Amino acid sequence: MKLATCSKNKTEFVCVITDKNTAVPVNENGFNFKDMNDLIANASKEDLAKMALLVDGGNGEISLDEVKLEAPIPEPKQDIICLGINYMEHAVESVRYKKEAFDGDRQYPVYFSKRVNRAVADGDEIESHCDIISTLDYEAELAVIIGKDAKKVAAEDVEDYIFGYTVINDVTARELQTRHKQWLFGKGLDGFTPMGPWIVTADEITFPPVLNIKSYVNGELRQNSTTDKFIHDITYMVNELSQGLTLKAGTIISTGTPAGVGMGFVPPKFLNEGDEVICEIEGVGKITNKVK
Repeated sequence: MKLATCSKNKTEFVCVITDKNTAVPVNENGFNFKDMNDLIANASKEDLAKMALLVDGGNGEISLDEVKLEAPIPEPKQDIICLGINYMEHAVESVRYKKEAFDGDRQYPVYFSKRVNRAVADGDEIESHCDIISTLDYEAELAVIIGKDAKKVAAEDVEDYIFGYTVINDVTARELQTRHKQWLFGKGLDGFTPMGPWIVTADEITFPPVLNIKSYVNGELRQNSTTDKFIHDITYMVNELSQGLTLKAGTIISTGTPAGVGMGFVPPKFLNEGDEVICEIEGVGKITNKVK
């Protein structure tokens, strides 16, 4: 099932997306959820099973041409948890750009926080912040949505805590990321989190997900990999993080990006105003955004 946040006439509502390119508002079909965060935290398994029936249509069904797809979680309750350097080939290109030595060892994951005031929807623009940066970069990533509060989750139970998946472009200002050592500023500028176009619920994708992940800039294929190349997989992430952090329902974990980002080229291929970036993940969807 694809769950989206739609808007029409400045009103946002959660919808099920059908195979007919229509949206069915869940609240016009016997549910009462104020937004996607509320649905994730409070919908029961029975609720989700009934919602899944709406893929065949329901009350209030409307063409996608008549609504705007917002980011599926437009305003996350907390910062997004991100993994850095979670594909080995990206680790190699990263240290090459930074002119650092690489010993090939990534025993422990790199976790960082990405500040999101409001996530950028498919079709909306990425703010270039060209007044303060000149090395704007893209990173296609699979994002995992936690479906219920997760505390000290055993590895064998992680799958039960996954609500679904979406696509994120972890937009990055490389000079800020490098200058400040820790990555909050370089990763968290306004408009640096394109997300969407919807959430695909976990039952639609075999766990652990083995999905093709790609990005394009102005039609040029830049990234092309698969999610089975994670250094640290989803089970590892959720198990480790939950030993000391309570991952609240609705928590977003962005799982890292493969090789092919702008800084990985020689010379680098950073984004400029007017560039179009597409991030696409097999079985989940794609988002397209232009730099302004």
